[in-house]
Amino acid sequence: MYKIIKTIIAVFIIAACFLAGCKKDSYYYDTGVHQAKYDGTILDYLKAKPFIFDSLVLAIKVAGMEDVFQKENVTFFAPPSSCIHKAIVNLNTDLRNNGKDTVSQLGQVQPQVWKDMLSEYLFKGTYLLKDIPQIDTLALSAFPGQGYVSYGGRTMNIGVFYNSANGVKYVGYRQLILSFIPDFSNPTVGLLNVPIATSDIQPTNGVIHALQFQNHVLGFDSRRFITAAESAGISKPTQ
Repeated sequence: MYKIIKTIIAVFIIAACFLAGCKKDSYYYDTGVHQAKYDGTILDYLKAKPFIFDSLVLAIKVAGMEDVFQKENVTFFAPPSSCIHKAIVNLNTDLRNNGKDTVSQLGQVQPQVWKDMLSEYLFKGTYLLKDIPQIDTLALSAFPGQGYVSYGGRTMNIGVFYNSANGVKYVGYRQLILSFIPDFSNPTVGLLNVPIATSDIQPTNGVIHALQFQNHVLGFDSRRFITAAESAGISKPTQ
C-alpha cells in the first residue's frame, strides 16, 4: 500500500513539472499550447496548417504573392480559409441573383483582386504584440491604437485590447485587433474590427497573427469583395 501511495505521489510530481515546463516555453490562447518560433517561412507555416489555411494558400498562389510570403520580411494578419469561403459564398449569391454563372474555383476571381485584398492584412517589417499601442474600442479618444500602412498602401488601424479581469479594467489578457477604416476623414468612426486568435507566431521571415474566423469575411465587408471581383471580371473555370 505504501509503495502504491509513493507511486501516485511521484506521478503527480512529474505531471506538475511537465506543466510548469510547458508554461515556460509556450503560451496558451484559444488553440492551446503554442510554440512561438517556427523553423520555416510564413508560407511554409500556412502550408503546414491545411485544415486552417488551405484556401488562403491557394489565394496567395492565385495572387502571385508566393515570393512575398517566402522571401520578404513581413507581418501577416492571416485570415483562415473560412473567411475566404464566406467571401466566395457571398459573391456567388450575388452572381446567382443577377442571373450570372457562379464561381467554382478561386482562380476565376482575377489575381489583382486577391492581391489587393490580401495586401490589407500584410505589413512590411516585423510587429509583435508588444510593439503595438493600446486600443479601447469603447474609448478611442483615449486609446485609439495606431494607423499602419499596409503592403498595398492602405492605412489600417492596429491596436492591443486590454481585457478586464475580476471587474478591473485593463488588467486582463491582451489581444490584438486589426481594423479597417471606412472613412479616413473620420478615422475613429465605424471601424470594422477583427480580433486575433493567436498572435506572435514567428517564422524565419516575419510574424503571423492568426485572425479569429467567426463573423469575418475577406475584405472586412462582403460588398467590397463582391464589387471588386465583379468589376474585374469573372473568368471561366479551368478544366
